[in-house]
Amino acid sequence: MNIELRKLTLEDYEDLKESMLQAYDSMGGSIWPKSSIAKLINIFPEGQLCIAVDDKVVACSLAIIVEYDEYGDRHTYKLITGDYSFTTHDPNGDTLYGIEIFVHPDYRGLRLGRRLYEARKELCESLNLKSIIAGGRIPGYHEYAEKLSPRQYIDKVKAKEIYDPTLTFQISNDFHVRKVLKNYLPGDKESKEYATLIEWNNIYYQGIDASARSAMTIRLGLVQWEMRLFPNMDAFYEQVEFFVDALSGYKSDFVMFPELFNTPLLQPYNHLPEIEAMRKLAEKTKEIVQKMHEYSLSYNTNIITGSMPLIEDGKLYNATYLCHRTGKIDEYRKIHITPNEQKYYGMIGGDKVQVFDTDCGKVGILICYDVEFPELSRIYAEQGMQILFVPFLTDTQNGYTRVRHCAQARAIENECYVAIAGCVGNLPKVNNMDIQFAQSAVFTPSDFAFPTNAIKAEATPNTEMVLVVDVDLHLLDELHHYGTVKVLKDRRKDLYQVKLLK
Repeated sequence: MNIELRKLTLEDYEDLKESMLQAYDSMGGSIWPKSSIAKLINIFPEGQLCIAVDDKVVACSLAIIVEYDEYGDRHTYKLITGDYSFTTHDPNGDTLYGIEIFVHPDYRGLRLGRRLYEARKELCESLNLKSIIAGGRIPGYHEYAEKLSPRQYIDKVKAKEIYDPTLTFQISNDFHVRKVLKNYLPGDKESKEYATLIEWNNIYYQGIDASARSAMTIRLGLVQWEMRLFPNMDAFYEQVEFFVDALSGYKSDFVMFPELFNTPLLQPYNHLPEIEAMRKLAEKTKEIVQKMHEYSLSYNTNIITGSMPLIEDGKLYNATYLCHRTGKIDEYRKIHITPNEQKYYGMIGGDKVQVFDTDCGKVGILICYDVEFPELSRIYAEQGMQILFVPFLTDTQNGYTRVRHCAQARAIENECYVAIAGCVGNLPKVNNMDIQFAQSAVFTPSDFAFPTNAIKAEATPNTEMVLVVDVDLHLLDELHHYGTVKVLKDRRKDLYQVKLLK
């Protein structure tokens, strides 16, 4: 499955029409004519967004810009759209007005609506507009209309005593209700023609620099995972989804789990030799990756899955996966296998070294021991890497210290951010996985634009928790060109080289 959020084009109209008919079946299948879509695309192309799943448009949001004070809080939908002609669109206005948003019912489990709302917010910030305002239907109101006023109904939805498919979703996306509108959308029987006037305020408007959290600011979510036994796979997935949900709620662009974080699932095979037990665990990898792929889509975040054993052609690898929120999946296999992994599990190293393109820049992945070999991350830097992700698993503080200090060195020498995430706690009833030590962190280069100790953030040692960290890719560009020292530019390539041989 491939998910793409992009600007709407007129060529999308047939898909759009089909999705609108399905989305508004309860309202008689009302749809926008092609001429209206054409006019919106012509006057304000940036405001017309869609989501295509496998090249089929299944979700859409339409918007215009208005000078809101000209219409005020008592407006109707017909008034603010200029009798559906959109002559009210004002490029110099102060408010992004949402005139449509819908998702095909067959695709609502993918949280595509959240993606559209987030894209609207980013557009509002980039255009330095004051707020997003829209009239929101309350389609559940007809079930309560005889005993509750619209205001009472809205209050109960806010208090989570009643679930409304539209209003509940809007509230969860940081919109608040300004007012109740009457006769807003004639023919909306489910809402009894009432609507909520909802608003999202752009905190970066005017006095605060509108680029304060620009498109180059990336939010990282690291999971410091506590090893624990799980009674079944459902309990394991519940814990995984909890962290993805929580970090997605903080709008993390990436979520990273640690190396071999799924080894508690070895417990049923503890009677087997370690090499056989790890191969049994490898049988679950495909299923776990597919589940995380689904989470990356439904929670709209890129997931570094943490590493897992992988069998291919009878050989055992230590592999991690990058599940893109667009639907793509990339794989990386640990290059340098530790003596422990060789001795107890018979693992071998992978042989592919590459940087991955994401919607948040170029990233590299190294697994634990790999980060202790500076050549790999230097090759990544040559390929344009901006963020290096390192899922790790260390049992002692000595092992952790090696990973930590090498990761810090990689950030400084390659002018990039390095994020490390590890496992904590004790794990009885699983051979060779008794104790863990970790302190997850995000490291930076060392110059004036970064923290004086080159540590952006770090977790509490040996405690299960998440770390949510913003990193600014603009600062890397500035460092590369104007830094106190320019490590990448000042290399003596006439004297030495680091090359990828295959």
